[in-house]
Amino acid sequence: MNLDTQSLQPIINFIWTVADDVLINKYLENQYQDVILPMTVLRRLDLALEPTKEQVLKTHNEFKSKMDNLAGLLTSKDHGSGLEFYNTSPYTMKMLLDDPKNIDSNFLDYLNGYSENVQDIIQKFKFRNQLETFETTGITFSLLEKFCNPKVELSPEKISPMAMGYMFEDLIRKFNEKTNAAAGRHFTPREIIELMTHLVYLPVKDKIQKGTYLVYDPCVGSGAMLTQSKKFATNPEGEIKSKASFHLYGQENTGEMYAVCKSDMLLKGEDPDKIQFGSTLSKYGFDPNLKFNFMLTNPPYGTSWKEDQKELNVGTEKKIEINDTRFNLEIKNFKGELEKKCLTSRVDDGQLMFMLHMLSKMKTPKDGGSRIASVHNGSALFTGDAGTGTSGIRQYILENDLLECIIQLPNDMFYNTGIATYVWILSNKKAKERKGKVQLINASSKDLFSTKMRKPLGDKRVELSPNHILDIQNLYFDFEESEHSKIFDNEDFGYYQITTHRPEKDENGKIVKDSKGKAISDKNLKDTENVPIKENIDAYFKREVVPFAPDAWYDKKKMKIGYDIPLTKYFYKYQELRDLDIISKQIIKLEKHTDGLLKEIIN
Repeated sequence: MNLDTQSLQPIINFIWTVADDVLINKYLENQYQDVILPMTVLRRLDLALEPTKEQVLKTHNEFKSKMDNLAGLLTSKDHGSGLEFYNTSPYTMKMLLDDPKNIDSNFLDYLNGYSENVQDIIQKFKFRNQLETFETTGITFSLLEKFCNPKVELSPEKISPMAMGYMFEDLIRKFNEKTNAAAGRHFTPREIIELMTHLVYLPVKDKIQKGTYLVYDPCVGSGAMLTQSKKFATNPEGEIKSKASFHLYGQENTGEMYAVCKSDMLLKGEDPDKIQFGSTLSKYGFDPNLKFNFMLTNPPYGTSWKEDQKELNVGTEKKIEINDTRFNLEIKNFKGELEKKCLTSRVDDGQLMFMLHMLSKMKTPKDGGSRIASVHNGSALFTGDAGTGTSGIRQYILENDLLECIIQLPNDMFYNTGIATYVWILSNKKAKERKGKVQLINASSKDLFSTKMRKPLGDKRVELSPNHILDIQNLYFDFEESEHSKIFDNEDFGYYQITTHRPEKDENGKIVKDSKGKAISDKNLKDTENVPIKENIDAYFKREVVPFAPDAWYDKKKMKIGYDIPLTKYFYKYQELRDLDIISKQIIKLEKHTDGLLKEIIN
């Protein structure tokens, strides 16, 4: 499954030169991708249709006056393209170059000849908006000539969907870097996808040898997670060698990435209708009752879901009321009673909302259950105080025993950020030994779990080798305590948040009481304590609070439950402080050095 991305760079670089050679002074830099990406997709589709062009035209001309709907014939192997799409225009891209004088009108005819599913792709790219500029600036011929150059070999036989996905992502990354735009929320490095697919499929490999399975990505991007995971499961030379049928579903709310994904699904022979456009949170595109066996995703983190909130909100701006079963769930209150709550994350970071969405799409354990792999940043682990929606989401996941494992990856793994990232593995049908347990794996060491790249790609400076993936995989399957693996009970991450009070005192130091003789709480001395759920609250209070504040008390009727997963804390290694003599000697040495530097500068 490994992809030699370096071998794709000559093609990527050549496509990039199209902008410098043809679009310069005709388009602004931030508009280059509006031309380059759709032209790359169209050329790829064009090459796929070239071998059957004559057959498609013959069928179209013979039956267009006899039948209203020719789609079935024009996509058939015997009479059409043998693919999920076709083009009834008499032109190919190469043929358009034979008539330079009429190239603009012929190009429009060429575009109009595509089947409806490709028209959707063209529309999402908003490509027809560019045709007037092409004509007025006279660049249509040069543009087509560039993309018909043999150096741009984009046919499916030469470039796999996985490779093509990488190329598109790298092109977009380059465009974003060029314009200082926020880069690539869609882009998950291929080796991380490989790790995710291993941990999703391998635990159940014996159970998926036959049958039909549905795979879903709610933030599908270029579709790499879907296509790569299917390839891993069905590869006849791979670890699983499944002969089962895998159907790929995805949704994407960015027009250009939706178009990229759908085009490669067409070329792959997948059902293009299983890729939907729109926001997953507020405009879910599939049957609400549809459930999936496997789900893999890299949701946007640190990204606002305010627009979704507006769509879902049935209350007011001051009071959020989301009438959606995906986010209205039962969790325990401090009394141990199940209580339905609307669980929403903070508006500026919706990543855990996608997690709840996926959990709602799990098949029941009776129907085989589901497995999920999702990539998150650190905020998903610990942001949100007790009683907040974000904490409540973690509580729901842990109380329902859905979390198997969290893996911390090395920094500098992603193209657009150097921050710490974590792979979550979830299942509603855990193995017996994992029931009630959560495994944390610390694979953050760059020395142990990554290889430095010869040439960085954006912020990506390191990558996982096949051996690193195997090492992490082994830690997961061994399911043992070690330097890099810790195992906890679900309840270890929960706590009661209690509010401690101390009495208000007058100028004489006497406790101020109310009319009923009860001590009045001093607002300035009010504080909170987080008591582990496994502990007795009274015992904790007597041990941790009373010795330091003998007059303190807490309100037993007002408590909150919180859940955090402070992964880094569990792998922290204490380092003894250096001896004072050593520190003093180093300070003296530094002072001498800096003094010498200052004298050099002055003189």
